Amino acid sequence: MTQHKQANNELEIIEFVINEIQSDGIAYSGHYGINVAKVLEIIRLPAITNVPSKHDPSVLGTFNLRGKVLPILDLAAWLGKEMAATDNAKVIVTEFSGVQAAFLVSAVRSIHRLTWDRIEAPNKYVQAYSRDSITGILRIDEKVLFILDMEKILSGMDSTLDMSKIEVDSTPVEGAGQFHLLVADDSNSLRSILRSSLEKSGFRVTTAKSGRDAWELLLKAQDEAQAEGVPVTDKIHLIISDIEMPEMDGHELTARVRGNPATKDMPLILFSSLITEALRAKGIKVGADRQVSKPDLPGLNSIIRELIATKLHK
Repeated sequence: MTQHKQANNELEIIEFVINEIQSDGIAYSGHYGINVAKVLEIIRLPAITNVPSKHDPSVLGTFNLRGKVLPILDLAAWLGKEMAATDNAKVIVTEFSGVQAAFLVSAVRSIHRLTWDRIEAPNKYVQAYSRDSITGILRIDEKVLFILDMEKILSGMDSTLDMSKIEVDSTPVEGAGQFHLLVADDSNSLRSILRSSLEKSGFRVTTAKSGRDAWELLLKAQDEAQAEGVPVTDKIHLIISDIEMPEMDGHELTARVRGNPATKDMPLILFSSLITEALRAKGIKVGADRQVSKPDLPGLNSIIRELIATKLHK
């Protein structure tokens, strides 16, 4: 799949459709989206091998893709819907955190190139509607696309992808109390886990639910620092940010931090479910000090200690 070169805050979303049969028998087409960076390919529905019934009922089974056996999930069933029968169903093959899996959908429509500020954060009603698996909402013309958290959906099949069970090293760090960390992530559960583990290590932690919120917190800290006649790096010492977030992603946040004279030298760690070569190159370009995949987050403590030692000279 060919991908275009993107600016800091740009992404490409694949739009796909699930044609549902509602309880009243009326057909309805739901429009959804997934980040192109997580899609390996799109194929026709293959021959499927059944799996034991102990699995989630939305798991259709497995199939062979060029010698590799992959699980395939009926996305409509996972969302609590019934997909209308079709002879032209598509399968989206994805990769997250080194795990490959596939999703059955009714059709794939198009690719939309846009900026992260077009993605709205979902409200509680939308989250309840989707089993808490929608990370953003995109409005295009008269359509509303729900951006799905495929990684969360897959965690039901592979527990290693369940970020709510991740255990980050919380070993106490000598002198950690003098350092204030800013953590940005749109996932409530992962944000809470990171905050709890880092506070157990002794750090002071402030959290933000998007890159935009983190940037506004930095600007507020900068104003306070100027009023006190101290550098903003005395207020916030290090930033840890997810890459994919609505409103402003981690790359744009990093670019702003590096472009601002007051914060340009602030240590910054980016993380994502999968650090591809393209993402790593982008992270280097905008000036991230470290880039970590989510499966490697348990070792975050040691990375923070290293950056404190090398960049903050404490």
